[in-house]
Amino acid sequence: MPEDNQPDQEEPTEDRDRTEGNPEGEGGEKAKGKKDKDKKKKKDQPHSRWPLIALAIGIVVAIIAGVAYWFMNRNLEDTDDAFIDGRAIMVAPQVSGTVTALLVNDNQFVHKGDLLIEIDPRVFQASADQSVGQVKTAEAQLANARVALDKARVTAPAQLLAARGQLDQAKAQLVQAKAEYNRQHSIERAATSQQNIDKADAGLLQAQGQVEQAEAQVKQADLVPQNVAQAEAQVAQLEGQLLQAKASQESAAINLGYAHVTAPQDGWVTKRNVEVGDLAAPGAPIISIVSPQVWVTANFKETQLNRMRPGQHVDIRVDGYPSLRLNGHVDSVQLGSGSRFSAFPAENATGNFVKIVQRIPVKIVIDGGLNPNLPLPLGLSVTPTVTLE
Repeated sequence: MPEDNQPDQEEPTEDRDRTEGNPEGEGGEKAKGKKDKDKKKKKDQPHSRWPLIALAIGIVVAIIAGVAYWFMNRNLEDTDDAFIDGRAIMVAPQVSGTVTALLVNDNQFVHKGDLLIEIDPRVFQASADQSVGQVKTAEAQLANARVALDKARVTAPAQLLAARGQLDQAKAQLVQAKAEYNRQHSIERAATSQQNIDKADAGLLQAQGQVEQAEAQVKQADLVPQNVAQAEAQVAQLEGQLLQAKASQESAAINLGYAHVTAPQDGWVTKRNVEVGDLAAPGAPIISIVSPQVWVTANFKETQLNRMRPGQHVDIRVDGYPSLRLNGHVDSVQLGSGSRFSAFPAENATGNFVKIVQRIPVKIVIDGGLNPNLPLPLGLSVTPTVTLE
């Protein structure tokens, strides 16, 4: 059996030798090409897995970075719809007139009470002088009326007493005249004369007239309270006229003071639109003064206000000064959206409704980081970041 199998075992060897001994044969070329492909496949197989590994690593790094970013910014809310805000006082003259002096320049810092412009004061000075004269006249008239009142309080009762005395005297004369009349008419005609009778008649009539006149004077003099009250009313009237004259004097003095327009508070002169020789009109703004106190007005979306509260810390970046870093805190949240206080508020109850995310103004007070060499004009764009609690 071994001998029989020996040729069989040698055939593959001979065939392989024949194949290898015939490199130009078709079978040899196929076997060689297959071996080369297998070697190349094995050689390139580890390199083909590197893109997948790099992709997986990138995904993991992105997830880790995303989680880290969320963790670091989960308590932060920011907006780029924010700007520097402050108070700008519009200075307007209270009286009309020609501007005779201009004492400030653009962007100049002024203090409260500093003179800004002067208006021609001559008309106002004349009115002030006239009001002084009116006050003096009213004071003199009032003094005279007060003297008359004091006089009336004394003379009115005295006149009443005098009138009553004259009445008593007239009555006595009437009694005497009646007695003479009766005597002349009761005696014999031979014992008297017609002249005496006529004289007695005339005396009686005259005495009766004097009594009537005295009674009338008593009635007139008897109005003592009314006469005193009339004098008191005259005093009160002149006191009112004096107050009116003094008010006119004060008004004239105020108008004279308005001829000198002063700064209402500290700040920078901004938007000056007046020159010497201009005709100033009451209520027409001529200068704006920006106060040194500034803050940030940030218009956050309504979806950002859930955890925002007054007192929370705020980091502020200024677009105009990238290196400047300010810090502050939330002062208050306006009780109304920006659209609610616009000139034409939205009427959601009419027509079709489209929900729009509203923005709510939030006031942020600046606590530190200001640089005197870097001014913050009103309206300068900033980006506040609020740290939520």
